[in-house]
Order: sequence, then structure tokens, then C-alpha cells
Amino acid sequence: MNITASARAFEGKTAFTEACGLGTGPVPLEPYRSPEFFERERAQVFERAWLLVGREEEIPAYGDYFATELLPGGVSAILNRGKDGRIRAFYNTCSHRGSQVLDGPTGNARRIVCPYHNWTYAADGDLISIPDEASFFAVDKKRCGLTQMATETWEGWIFVNLQRQPEVDLRTFLGDFADRLAGVPYVAADKPIVLKADLDANWKVVQDAFIESYHIPAIHKKTIAQTFSSSENRFARLLDARTFGPHRTVSMYGNPTMPLDERNKVEMLAYASGDTGSLIAAGTSSQMAQFLDHPAVNPTRAGCWSMDVNNLFPNTQIDFGPGGFWVHQFWPLTPTTSRYEVRFYVPDALNARQRLQQELYVARVIEVVLEDLANVARTQRGINSSGKDEMQLQDSEVGIRHSVEQLLKWVEAETVTEALA
Repeated sequence: MNITASARAFEGKTAFTEACGLGTGPVPLEPYRSPEFFERERAQVFERAWLLVGREEEIPAYGDYFATELLPGGVSAILNRGKDGRIRAFYNTCSHRGSQVLDGPTGNARRIVCPYHNWTYAADGDLISIPDEASFFAVDKKRCGLTQMATETWEGWIFVNLQRQPEVDLRTFLGDFADRLAGVPYVAADKPIVLKADLDANWKVVQDAFIESYHIPAIHKKTIAQTFSSSENRFARLLDARTFGPHRTVSMYGNPTMPLDERNKVEMLAYASGDTGSLIAAGTSSQMAQFLDHPAVNPTRAGCWSMDVNNLFPNTQIDFGPGGFWVHQFWPLTPTTSRYEVRFYVPDALNARQRLQQELYVARVIEVVLEDLANVARTQRGINSSGKDEMQLQDSEVGIRHSVEQLLKWVEAETVTEALA
């Protein structure tokens, strides 16, 4: 069910939390540090949920592939496009001795040849050649193809499921969230700028940093604090918050009167045309018109809007802003370490000024991301000290509260249907 709350002049202590049907009490910290919870989370969440792994544009042609690692299980996977145009996912494991058949992160392989002994597979996973096959003992090649993973696509996004027979299909898993985001035009989806980092923090500590705005005036006071807060909204309170089963979205405030810094000559030159939605935008208004017109983008149609965070359970955020979209992913490594990946997408620059604007945009957002990442290890050390067993969350942290509630629900649920109920 779509549950929503709207901010009214940034008043009310629990406008979003209560409207989303959530409690207001303390939230446990044990899921952020417990080895036992980590193992249950791995088995009950990451091995049962549909996991977003990429976009169709990354493998546009027959034989195109990319390899990825699905954490926390350390499962190496291959995503490719077959001769029939279908996208498939395979375990990156040879049927002969278990070697990985592909090492490179991307490429084109219409024939997948294991480097260990040259067993050869078609792009659809069928085993087609075994060197010195006569020396084997009646190998049934039909049973020795690459092992497929359950794979489905939605709105250009590719998902996999580690269950051999997924309990629910992708559309059921997404629920009303699929309807909400249907038809969003993802501009320049084939041109990501990718950053990755392994961090000394539980994956939820990192994810939490990107779905609440309460920290912005403190952590980002030298960068974007004045972009996300103002005299009207000093604490960067949210504009909107909605939940969709295990998924959630929040809309963040943007200062409509944020001035350019006249001392920053590069910024003044890059944004002199005024043809951009904000200082954290990389596209022109004409390039972004269709994107910004979609009802899921700035859903309250607020003039004081900066961005939306669409959190797909369990570990992906697709963010919308005036200049397009970008994607954060948070992968568990251990109970207190994680891998963070972010992909920024920018359209083709129409001229030199827009290219300068895009370079400034990327530099700005990377600086902001680094400010967030510099704080997560400190947070994890505090959590690990066991001095506190609970978090005291406020209303603009409603996304964190909902995330923990859903994880606890999935960990306890015997079936995915029960978890989604």
C-alpha cells in the first residue's frame, strides 16, 4: 500500500512517521553490529529478495556481458545478452572444475571459454565444446551448461534472485512501487560515472546516511547545507515521505533562494546561463523536461524541492534530482564492513559551458559523498562500543526507521509472501 505524508510548513514532530504507520519509539542497534543478525540477514534477505544489478544499456548487443559480485555471499555472476536478445544471469562457474569462466568486468563473448581447460559455452549458457571429450565418462553436455540465476527486468533495470525458484516474481516484489516509477525516462543511462569504496561500517550505516536530511546542516555545512536548508527550514526537514511495502521514498527540501558564490569564478561561469534546475544538476531544463514532468519526480510539485530518494529494498537507492538520476548501492561484506557503489549519469553536453557545468556537478557531488563516507566509520565504532543499544530517531529519519522495521520483518518471516504481507 502507498502510505504518504506531506510536510506543512515544516511543522509537526511526527508528521511522516505516524502517517506511514510506523512507531515512534527507540530503534535497536543490534542489527548494525551483530554477527548472528548478519548471517540471518544474508540468508533471509539477500538470498531471497530481488537484487538490482545493472541496466539493459550496459549490455546492448549480442555477447555483451558484465561480471558482478553479489554480496554478502561472495557469489560471482555474469550478466549477458544472448543471440535471441534475452538478458540472462549465470553463476561464473565452469561445470568442469568450478573455475570462474570470465575474469574481466565487461566485454563481449559470444563464446564463453573457461581459461582453465577451454570448456566452451554459448552465450545462452549451453556447453558446446569439451577438449578431449573422449577421455571423459559419458558427460551429458545438456546437463553441464552454465547454471542460470533467476533474472527479470523492469523499466530497464536488471534484477537477479539467488533462489533457484524465486518465491515471488519481480513484479510482486516491487508491488505498488513498480506502478509509481513506471515510465520514468532515465536520461543517459548508458553513461555512468562509477565510484566504489570498501568501508569500515555495516552496510546499513552507509545506506542510512543517504536517506535522511537531518545531518546535512552539520556534516555538509561547508558544501550543500545552504542548498538543502534555509531560514525557513533550518534543519532540512523532509518535504514528503512514502512507503510501498518494503520500499520507500523521501523528498528533500531545496533552498529556492540559494545564491551563487560570487567568489567562485568557475561556478559563476558554469551556471551563468541559468538553464539548470539547481547547483546539483548536470542537465539543461530542455534535456530534463520529460524527466521532471513524471509524477514520481518531485511528487508534491514543491518549488522548494532538491531531490527524491527512492529506496528499493534491500540495498539500492535510485535518486532523482533536477539534473537527472543517480544510483547508490550498499553491499554487506561482514557485520561491520561494506562495499559502497555510486553511479552518476549525465547527458551529452550540448556545448562547452554545459560540459564545465557537468564537471563541476561531478566534483561537487563527489565532495559531498566523501563527507558522508568520512563519517560512517566513526558511527560504526560508536555502535560497536555497545555503550548504546538503541537509536533515537526523529521524523526526517523516517526512512531509517522503516528500513530497520522491514529488515527485522524479513529476518523473522518464514516465507517471502509473509515478509511482503
